[in-house]
Amino acid sequence: MGQAVWTGSISFGLVNIPVKLYPATQPKDVHFHLYDRRSGKRVRYERVTRAEEAPTFAPDPAEEAPAFAPDPFEPQVDAVRGVDVDDVVRGVELPEGDLVTISEDEFVSLAPERSRTIELEEFVDLAEIDPVFYEKSYHVAPVRRAGAEKPYVLLLMALQAAGMVGIGRFVLRTKPHLVAIRPLEKTLALETLFFGDEVRSPEEFSVRPADVTVSEREVKTARQLISAMAAAWSPSAHSDAYREELLTLLRSKSPAGPAPEIGSAGVSAGVSDIGDLMAALRSSVEAVKQRQGSKSATSKRAG
Repeated sequence: MGQAVWTGSISFGLVNIPVKLYPATQPKDVHFHLYDRRSGKRVRYERVTRAEEAPTFAPDPAEEAPAFAPDPFEPQVDAVRGVDVDDVVRGVELPEGDLVTISEDEFVSLAPERSRTIELEEFVDLAEIDPVFYEKSYHVAPVRRAGAEKPYVLLLMALQAAGMVGIGRFVLRTKPHLVAIRPLEKTLALETLFFGDEVRSPEEFSVRPADVTVSEREVKTARQLISAMAAAWSPSAHSDAYREELLTLLRSKSPAGPAPEIGSAGVSAGVSDIGDLMAALRSSVEAVKQRQGSKSATSKRAG
């Protein structure tokens, strides 16, 4: 079943149902890591600033960032400075064009408290909710041995009979959500919904029927085509062909060879660990001293 993402209760009227939420979907996109083919190491992304990049806003003079001091013995592509997490602030460009920043403490102080109850505020006809408002689906399961089974089935059957869904709100992790509790055949589902101002108006993209002439014959022919192509919805008939081709390619390739052990054959000539490094440095110093001593002695004999 997997791990529940939220545990709480659904409340409508005086009825309280202890429930758990489980994701209803499982994206199966293939995710890649990035590697340096020359060294075999993972490519990492760090929190840094670059010397050549102009500031976006005036820094706090009391906490001015230290000057860049690149290592003179290291080749420098771009002078970068690591940024401490305590020095990071959140910034947003407002619609007016102004950039404003807030500290992490200010951001946390406004975070909504986590919900323990989804209180259903109203019930609406399922057909009235345009699918564009649906964001993410969850399965709702009753908490076992908590007296939740009977009120859970009661709500399920009542929603099925009424053809309606319950609308409520709750906070999942740190984000407030508008939700619809809807009945499936044997269980309840929860759909998080986009808020009204998050859905773009179709008027931006609509075509005015008055500007287009369509005959009854054309409509009739189009309906005949739709009827000829009509089929029962079967999710299993629609697979991700691209993902399957990508996985087939990956399975056909030979696995990358294991990284050689430090100090083993196959490692390029040079030091293999800190101990070898120190020994090599000492040997180099002694060799330089011996060469300088030999030159000095030769100079004296020549004089």
